[in-house]
Amino acid sequence: MAAVYRPTIILTGGSRGIGLSCLEILLKSPIRANVVSLSRSFPAKLLELKKSYHDNLLVVQGDVKNDEDNKRAVESAIKTFGSIDGLILNSGIIHFERIDKNKSLEAWREVFDVNFFPLILMLKHSLVYLRSSKGRVVFISSTASVEGGSSLGSYGASKAAMNSLCRTLAAEEPEITSISLRPGVTDTDMQEELRSKGKDIMTPTIYQSCYDLYASSKIVRPERPAEVIVNLSIRADRELTGKFLVWDDEELKTYRSSC
Repeated sequence: MAAVYRPTIILTGGSRGIGLSCLEILLKSPIRANVVSLSRSFPAKLLELKKSYHDNLLVVQGDVKNDEDNKRAVESAIKTFGSIDGLILNSGIIHFERIDKNKSLEAWREVFDVNFFPLILMLKHSLVYLRSSKGRVVFISSTASVEGGSSLGSYGASKAAMNSLCRTLAAEEPEITSISLRPGVTDTDMQEELRSKGKDIMTPTIYQSCYDLYASSKIVRPERPAEVIVNLSIRADRELTGKFLVWDDEELKTYRSSC
């Protein structure tokens, strides 16, 4: 009986929120992918998954900002599973600060150091394997990358740079499918941070829109965009490469269920 094929996916930012939902979907039936999760912290849920899926989950402790940690994640994937079929690049942080309140560029640098530069580190180590597998790269972007909002400058700029990198990768690597995905207003720790810190400094209409979605229980559950992200990382069509898409776009209907 032939062995069941399992794609191998490297995931960053998999310890909480959308990333954790991606990890759970990847590991469980019917997908049961091999996953390498590069994670700085080991929260209880991640440890539980590591114990339950020890055959197909490898957790590499490290920081996405560190070049050697990215290299180690890639090398571990090849050594353990033999290939890399996709990347889900999800790590990200947010700072709320108006341009005129910046005393230095430190906060902006920190956001780019987490949200943008690690993308290049992971790509440079994994591209040779992604070329071989004709793999997929899914960049987790944001509405802030295309819409201006008060106090979201560093976050939005880092995600806009991500979108540009996605287009560049699509041009440079025609055998690799590269997609930048907007997951919408999702019920995660980042949205909780936005609600608690953003009221007095964000654009009022943007803040109120996010708050109203939460208050009315219409905020998107993280597993919904995560399902699309996972399916794209495994079987995204080549025609999508270089695009910036929203998780519930009509163009992506074949990558989501009715949940």
